[in-house]
Amino acid sequence: MGAGGQRRGTQSWWVALSFSVMLCCVERVSAQIKYTIQEEVKIESVVGNVAKDLGLDISSLVERQFRIVSGTEDGQFKVNPNNGVLYVHKNIDREELCENISPCIKNLKMVAENPMEIHYVGIEIIDVNDNSPNFQEEEHIIEISESTLPGRRFQLPTARDPDVVINTVRAYKINQNEYFSVQIRERGEDKIPFLVLQKSLDREKHQELRLTLTAVDGGNPPRSGTLNVTVIVLDSNDNHPTFSQEVYSVTIPENVEADTSVITVTATDLDEGANGEIEYFFGGQLDRKIYDLFSLNKETGEIRVKGEIDFEKADVYKLDVQATDKGQPPMSADCRVIIKVLDKNDNKPEIEVTSLSNTVSENSKPGTVVSLISITDQDAGLNGKVICSLSENVPFDLKPSFQDNMYSLVLKQHLDRESVPHYDITITATDCGQPPLSTFKTLSIDVSDVNDNMPEFQQNPIELYLVENNVPGNTIFSVSASDKDLNENAALTYHIVRDESSQMKNAAFLNINSDNGHITALKSFDFETLKTFQFQVVATDSGAPSLSSNVTVNVFILDQNDNAPVILYPLSSNGSAEGVEEIPRNVNAGHLVTKVRAYDADIGYNGWLLFSLQELTDHSLFGLDRYTGQIRTLRSFTETDEAEHKLVILVKDNGNVSLSATATVIVKLVEPKEAFAASDVKSAAKVDDEDNVTFYLMITLGSVSVLFLISIIVLIAMQCSKSTDYTSKYLQETNYDGTLCHSIQYRSGDKRYMLVGPRMSIGSTIVPGSHANTLVLPDRRRTSEEV
Repeated sequence: MGAGGQRRGTQSWWVALSFSVMLCCVERVSAQIKYTIQEEVKIESVVGNVAKDLGLDISSLVERQFRIVSGTEDGQFKVNPNNGVLYVHKNIDREELCENISPCIKNLKMVAENPMEIHYVGIEIIDVNDNSPNFQEEEHIIEISESTLPGRRFQLPTARDPDVVINTVRAYKINQNEYFSVQIRERGEDKIPFLVLQKSLDREKHQELRLTLTAVDGGNPPRSGTLNVTVIVLDSNDNHPTFSQEVYSVTIPENVEADTSVITVTATDLDEGANGEIEYFFGGQLDRKIYDLFSLNKETGEIRVKGEIDFEKADVYKLDVQATDKGQPPMSADCRVIIKVLDKNDNKPEIEVTSLSNTVSENSKPGTVVSLISITDQDAGLNGKVICSLSENVPFDLKPSFQDNMYSLVLKQHLDRESVPHYDITITATDCGQPPLSTFKTLSIDVSDVNDNMPEFQQNPIELYLVENNVPGNTIFSVSASDKDLNENAALTYHIVRDESSQMKNAAFLNINSDNGHITALKSFDFETLKTFQFQVVATDSGAPSLSSNVTVNVFILDQNDNAPVILYPLSSNGSAEGVEEIPRNVNAGHLVTKVRAYDADIGYNGWLLFSLQELTDHSLFGLDRYTGQIRTLRSFTETDEAEHKLVILVKDNGNVSLSATATVIVKLVEPKEAFAASDVKSAAKVDDEDNVTFYLMITLGSVSVLFLISIIVLIAMQCSKSTDYTSKYLQETNYDGTLCHSIQYRSGDKRYMLVGPRMSIGSTIVPGSHANTLVLPDRRRTSEEV
């Protein structure tokens, strides 16, 4: 090594020239690029432009995180993500990387993401003659009897050269002398030097000879190493041991138990006595590890296992055994023992996962690559052949690569995060040994959300019952929708649909909180002018693109007792209702004096009017029907009865807080003749009054009828667009029996409700919590349908 280091400077021009030539050798084999480079090149020397040779877009390498993921334990090579150039990062010593393996090829696995690509780059490291042959000892002593005949061979130590092929030891030389020459014999791939006696020794002339053995490698220029050989001439022990075989070969399984016999070598010596007694020894040139693995019985020549035999560390061992007699000087012979190791299935497969991401979008297409799986098994043959599988019932599949034991984990069907948000995938790798060994690895993959679900309202349509005279600005209702998606895809905002249609125009007086769906009325609604309307609320998520759905809200205005009774007769003047009635004295009991007429714009109990006498001069003369407002005589008049009577009638509704009005009727008693005379005049005036009353009554009834008719048409249209089991109807009725009274029927679900006036049907029931103005009626229509 020292001599080689001195000559390295002078050879730099040759190395540079060879390197520049070999860098041009790039080939593509089965989608794999192969480069050739010499060892010991300068750091940052360019190996090749991988991106260019692979046809990758150089401008996207950084974004795609183009990198080396495996293949260089110490990072001898690096790739520049800016230009795709593969260069030398650390000093490359082929002897350190590959020892005696030839050719020396290092495989790199390179990955680019988005989309996922994996490439394999092979780099063959060419040996440079940078090591000189070296002997393990500085001096070797050989004792040779003077009786040794010419032609006798003596094995010399071999030189070791870490270089390979032509750069390893190719020849041995010895300095010029008259007694010895060097002969090289090949044993397998090794060249063994032998010292051959050319002329008989004469101890009396030369007791000791000093020779120099030179080992020369095949490099250009060649390197060499020397060994001092000292030959001591002894008196004769003229027969040397002889082995039965020059090369012994045996096969043992790995993991064989210690102290197991491997083989017994046998040598014979024709001499007698001590010169024929043989002892066995390991050759001095063996690797020191051999002594930890095997033992040799020096008496019998039996070789036994001493340490742990592992096929994965070495599949063959070469031992040199020397047989030496006990003569003076001793004579020896040597042989080669080759021990081959059979592989056993003692290594489980190893799973390496190069995961791109542990999250997969639920809208990923089948065939999307999720991870790269690399399976390795240190065993050989069938013991190293691995079968890989996935756990059942997962929407993923393993696709084998062109390279053995390489797989891609790909999506095989569409995902739905709302159904399964997470997958634990178990990868099982089983070799083909007997018995087979298996390894398990679990991958956790989360399914990321995409906006693929519209907001959903729990109920559609929604019915809202709102009491009239609500406070403007207060919340009247709240709508809420749900979304199966996550995060911003499930963040909902609300808004009311605004348009000019007759059904939606009242939505202009509504406002909605876009965050929570609380609906606020900007005005107070009046049942007497608006009984029902509808509007639509749209819920929109925050996904991209956003999804939305709407719900129809049917609003029914509920009546409050906010209208006082209005006296229609007697006619009001100066803020009070007062009338004068003249009747003859000779009328009988039960005579109709007059009828007080009143109207209340409210409905149900709120519009149900009752009449009562507040003031009366004589309680025995007149009676008042509390429902019709008719005033009749209770008895006949006498001469002692006064001629004028004042009746104050109170008219009140039946609301929770009753509202009322009063009317005053003056009854004058006249003689029959005067009554007949005044009857003509009064009848004319009365006709005018009745005409006015009739005119107002017709206007009122016409307005109410038109409103009711419009309500019925709207509700019929709503009924046609909704199911039979979930409807709400207003069925209006108008009864005028001296008092304008209203009754409204509507349906909700399986119950039928009615807001009534003074006439309640038999069998009707007041609904609790309905403020005593709502009745539940038997649903005859539903009964008939069920029958």
